[in-house]
Amino acid sequence: MKYIVFAFAALGVPPLASLLWLNLRWARYAIWGMVVSLCLYQSTSINFFSHEDYLGSARGMEVSLIHLLALALLLALVMRRKVRGLLPEGGFRIYAVYFLLCLPSLSAADDRLISWFELWKMMAILVIYLAVFGYLKATDNIKTLMWGFMFVVFVNFPPVVTQHFSARYQAHGIFPHWNCMAMALHLFGMLFFAYYLLHGTRNLFGKVCFMAFVCAVIATFWSYSRGAFAVMPFGYGITLLVCLLDRRRIVGTVRRLVPIVLVAVLGLAVILPRIIHRFLTAPKASSDTRVELAYCALEMIKDEPVRGVGINNWSLKMDPEYPYQANASKIVGRELDYTGIVETVYLLVGAECGIPALVAMLVWFGWYWVSCVRLLRRLRRTSWYFVPAGLLGGLTANYMQSVLEWVLRQQMNIICLLFMFAIIAYLNTDWRRLLELAQKQE
Repeated sequence: MKYIVFAFAALGVPPLASLLWLNLRWARYAIWGMVVSLCLYQSTSINFFSHEDYLGSARGMEVSLIHLLALALLLALVMRRKVRGLLPEGGFRIYAVYFLLCLPSLSAADDRLISWFELWKMMAILVIYLAVFGYLKATDNIKTLMWGFMFVVFVNFPPVVTQHFSARYQAHGIFPHWNCMAMALHLFGMLFFAYYLLHGTRNLFGKVCFMAFVCAVIATFWSYSRGAFAVMPFGYGITLLVCLLDRRRIVGTVRRLVPIVLVAVLGLAVILPRIIHRFLTAPKASSDTRVELAYCALEMIKDEPVRGVGINNWSLKMDPEYPYQANASKIVGRELDYTGIVETVYLLVGAECGIPALVAMLVWFGWYWVSCVRLLRRLRRTSWYFVPAGLLGGLTANYMQSVLEWVLRQQMNIICLLFMFAIIAYLNTDWRRLLELAQKQE
């Protein structure tokens, strides 16, 4: 039945693209649908050639409603010739290099179909990125995305409350795992935090933005993710510091910060015992596992430094017929028997795809972080200054937490990251025009 429903949905892509081509103003509903469908990702996605029991970062050729909406929007933009300057964008070129450097790993893969699952995912998320970037270039409408992000946070909050008060120790909301939720909420929450500090709650958008920020912070705490707790001060601290650098708004920023600090101190006093308990009672086996899997990854990199052992083939290469676990066992001094994935996205990419692909991924991540830094200077006199201010903290938190988690290979999280990358790329290419518009308004 699910395949039949998907077939009808796929057949609806050309008519929807034609409708958006006739009136691009309707594209906001497609964008809204893309963001809102994150709330229904599991129920609206389907895996072709599915290997549901496989312990990997991709278990099939996954397609979801968000991919179909993105494809329809991208087709409409192409038909309206609104994609000029789309492909040469810097982040896209770096991602293309990263993708190409992952391909040699196919020659080392035990199962190339399973490798194709991850490569398919890498191509599918690129459609989302191009659709969002093209929409922003055609409409300059970032606030539609912001409303969508707020909707996701509000939809996620009731399940978090229910899970927290029903004795579930770590809430995960609508996300598949609490670490996934915490990383996504870092991106959203710091964006809302920056807007509140710089613009306050003078209008409806500001009021709703502040409420979304509060929900994001509470949900992050109730995830009880140690990695999220560790990076949270750095992310929010960077965002706060950058907001304070805007001298024109510093008085209002400080005034809005004071009540947050007071409430945060009281809230932290209430929740601090449980946070301390979370760190003190965390099983030693959890940290040992991270270290031991890291040794296994290093053994794979040592054996195949250029091409890796095969993208999405980690679990297959952990089989005893390969020497990686045995060699790592000699280092740690005990017999290892793992099938789980190494708990860092960086070592995972290095092990599966080789050092060149890992370097390309780091450059790709770094390009958007550096772009945020550049945008702070370029947009300091515009109302969009809050975007690089918030995302600089959000990206920092995500990149730091990725040292402890492989979450950025999860579909929902990489899609959230690609939304932010598209916003940064749009601002980075159109900042001069936005600055001119701001100067005219003054």
